[in-house]
Amino acid sequence: MATRIQFYSNKLYPRLTHGHFNSWRLACVLISQLIYFVTPWLQWHGRAAVRFDFTNMRGYLFGLTLLPQDLVYLAGTLILCALGLFLWTSLAGRLWCGFACPQTVYSQIMLWIERWVEGSPNARRQRDQATWGTGKVLRKTLTQSLMLLFALWTGLTLVGYFSPMRVLVAQLAQGWIGPWEGMFALGYAGFTWLLAAHLRENVCKHMCPYARFQGVMFDQDTLLVAYAPERGEPRGAVRKHSAEARVHQGDCVDCGLCVQVCPTGIDIRQGLQYECIGCAACIDVCDQVMDKLARPRGLISFTTQRQQAGGAAPTALWRRPRTLVYGSMMLVLAGLMTFGLLVRAPFRVDVLRDRAVLARETTDGYVENAYTLHILNTRQQARRYQLQVVGHGMVRANAASVLTVPADGEKSFVVTVAADAEVLASGSHPLRFILTDTAEASHSVTEEGRFLMP
Repeated sequence: MATRIQFYSNKLYPRLTHGHFNSWRLACVLISQLIYFVTPWLQWHGRAAVRFDFTNMRGYLFGLTLLPQDLVYLAGTLILCALGLFLWTSLAGRLWCGFACPQTVYSQIMLWIERWVEGSPNARRQRDQATWGTGKVLRKTLTQSLMLLFALWTGLTLVGYFSPMRVLVAQLAQGWIGPWEGMFALGYAGFTWLLAAHLRENVCKHMCPYARFQGVMFDQDTLLVAYAPERGEPRGAVRKHSAEARVHQGDCVDCGLCVQVCPTGIDIRQGLQYECIGCAACIDVCDQVMDKLARPRGLISFTTQRQQAGGAAPTALWRRPRTLVYGSMMLVLAGLMTFGLLVRAPFRVDVLRDRAVLARETTDGYVENAYTLHILNTRQQARRYQLQVVGHGMVRANAASVLTVPADGEKSFVVTVAADAEVLASGSHPLRFILTDTAEASHSVTEEGRFLMP
């Protein structure tokens, strides 16, 4: 019995609360999960609106088709997200952790499931410390089953970003799923169940590296959740109709609710701690206590170290070095990516010279080289292209007047280029292949090539 109590004593049973910040947390959970679960079902011109197709080496983002050559945009997006997180941390501390981090969101959902099946924190604590019986087995089985079902749903949704979701669900309805799809769905579901349903706050406290280095991004004007000791101390229960009631006493009544609602189990009254994820649950519950006691709100609040020290006004954003550095880097990177996407042609061309025949003489006395043009069209409609070959001494290029490539497809064409041997000396000479979209003349691609003269 003692061993069992020791095992469960490490488990936290945070109370759910309500209030202004809790409403924001609830909104973040619902909005983020709505986006995550709905996006794979969206269609765009008969295909998934957002999908990463590794089989055909394509990435689809609504009307944008990305190729392996466009991985630079993925790298840029990841860097932009990292810089955005750094900027947000320097401004608002760990609000990302408390409101929008996937670990926080899924832990909150698992806590809702556990509370719905097993009851209040006290009821769950007593049940965990009790011996195993029919009631405990049934409730624990139902809780874990619902958590596993939700985890499997999240895993299947993740696979839906890589394999068409509608096809995936149709296969599941027939009792079949591909080996790769099944492996990744089960793997992600397993990690979701383990991290969110069981480890929960331990991930934030011991496994997440962000909790360890986020402090270096703080400055004197970074928002953080803090207790006001000058107002709350000395703390103690409210005393009435006694001489002690006339003695000065702080506003904190030492109810302990701020600790009971904390998802990481810390006491915010002990000062800033790296375990604090900035969820503001302690602010909501403390404000409710202050309302009941007819005392001002804000005993626990979002504040800054500068305000705690002397109540000075916050420093302007443009005078904060971290803000300037992170913001400038984000603007430059976002501008470069936007410019790249705007000037990016929606098709690619590769030119490969025929190495089987170095050169050959035509009946009219010119020297000819053969090339293979491989054109890749990323548009959702078939496109027609016109070819122009430019180079010193080039006489003509024998190719179809219009090169047609199917929608979101690729096609190869053989092109022969003739040059005047009296103009070009023996050796290798540069030339350019210019491919232009006949419907949009502004979209053209130039590929360099070499002409061999014997």
